[in-house]
Amino acid sequence: MNVLLDTHVLIWAIAESYKLSEPVKEVLQRSENRIYVSSLSIWEISLKYSLGKFSVEGFTPEELPGLIKELEFEILPLNVVDASTFHKLTGDWHKDPFDRMLIWQAISRDLTLITKDKNICKYQEVGLKVLW
Repeated sequence: MNVLLDTHVLIWAIAESYKLSEPVKEVLQRSENRIYVSSLSIWEISLKYSLGKFSVEGFTPEELPGLIKELEFEILPLNVVDASTFHKLTGDWHKDPFDRMLIWQAISRDLTLITKDKNICKYQEVGLKVLW
C-alpha cells in the first residue's frame, strides 16, 4: 500500500503514537508499505511553529527530516506538476490550502491519505482514498 500522511498523523507518528488507530499503526509498521510525507507538511509545521501555533515536546521543525528518515518514511516533494494541475481538484469541502494540496497530491499520485479530518474524508466523492 502506498500512503500519504496528513500533517497531524505525521506529528502523532513521531511524538504521540497513542493517538493513532490500530489500522493506521499496522499500515505504518508493515515494511512492504511505502509511507510518504509531503514536503508541504514540513512547511506547514514550520510555519505554525514560527507563529506560535504549534509546539510538541521532543522535536523542532529542523529535526523533521531526520525523524522522518528514522521512521523510514519517504519525503514527497511538492513539484511543478502538483502545482500546475492543482486546479483539477474538485469539491470545496475544505478551505485550508495545505490540506487541499495534500488531497490533490494523494489523488493525483494514487495514494491513500491517512487522516482523521472529517472534511478531508468528504473528498472520497471525487476519488480520494482515505484510511483511518
